[in-house]
Amino acid sequence: NYKKEGDSYNREHSMPKSWFNDARPMYTDLVHIVPTDGYVNNRRGNYPFGETNGEQYQSAGGFSKLGRSTTSGYSGTVFEPADEYKGDFARIYFYMVTCYEKRVATWQSDMLDGTAYPALSRWALDLLLRWAKEDPVSQKETERNEAVWELQGNRNPFVDYPGLEQYVWGDKTAVAFSYDHYDSDGPSAITEATGGRLRCASIPSGAQWCAATSTRPAPCRAFQRAYT
Repeated sequence: NYKKEGDSYNREHSMPKSWFNDARPMYTDLVHIVPTDGYVNNRRGNYPFGETNGEQYQSAGGFSKLGRSTTSGYSGTVFEPADEYKGDFARIYFYMVTCYEKRVATWQSDMLDGTAYPALSRWALDLLLRWAKEDPVSQKETERNEAVWELQGNRNPFVDYPGLEQYVWGDKTAVAFSYDHYDSDGPSAITEATGGRLRCASIPSGAQWCAATSTRPAPCRAFQRAYT
């Protein structure tokens, strides 16, 4: 129970479960479930992420905010997380819409566009791409990805390959993704044991990594190779 910030913590579906009607396997997918202050999480509710002046609510020290969106292209109410977690949430969202490509078109949120690809609304996509760039993969994020791999048996490729989102939605969609010519500062969690390739024993039941087609960016082939 909590009456104010700091009373307790709980688990947050960073992509609110109401968006996908509490359906599994999304409901239990560890990649997007994170610890949070119970009171602050309650104030967030199921509002989309965004940037705001926080006229409705601000947590201690302005760490997170709730209010009218100041992001171009959207004027509704949004929840803004702390700067140090914006990239984390961006990469989680990239994972969710990729992992559940065959389901995401039915989810309901102003951040989503009702399609399998690009899945994210233009304003949300621009915002998340910027967040991912401004808040790069941290050691904590890498270690969390390893822990999820141990417990759930799959990984977030957007953590393992910083900048991968640019090949799928950003300014490199016309560039064929290649493990050997990967254009970034380098993978953050590729081990010698995997020979420089991501290997996953399984993915959450019901999940589907994107398939390459004539209308799909070439980077999606990376998911076919990496997540089998």
